[in-house]
Amino acid sequence: MDPVKLQLISAIIPVGIAVVAGWVITTWMRVKNGYPLDGAWGQAVYPKTSSEEVERIKLLSQENAQLRAELGSIKDRLANVERIVTDGGYGLTSQIEALRQLPDGVKN
Repeated sequence: MDPVKLQLISAIIPVGIAVVAGWVITTWMRVKNGYPLDGAWGQAVYPKTSSEEVERIKLLSQENAQLRAELGSIKDRLANVERIVTDGGYGLTSQIEALRQLPDGVKN
């Protein structure tokens, strides 16, 4: 065999082995972590989805939306409570004390 061809083949083989090993490791990691594998035309090969799984995903998505809406309303309420607690608490106390010091029978 020609030494140039032998040198070329000996340079290409490690690259090919590295590419195949990378593909195998990537595929194994995708399967292990639950990512879908795609076929030649982009269709899911593994894991297959059934109608039950699709329905469960829809229900979980709806529940997620409801929980996000509830969390938003709780954040709004908390912001109002924080505003009440931090806004003029000292002013309210001074107003109450001023009303206590007014003589009897005097109204604002």
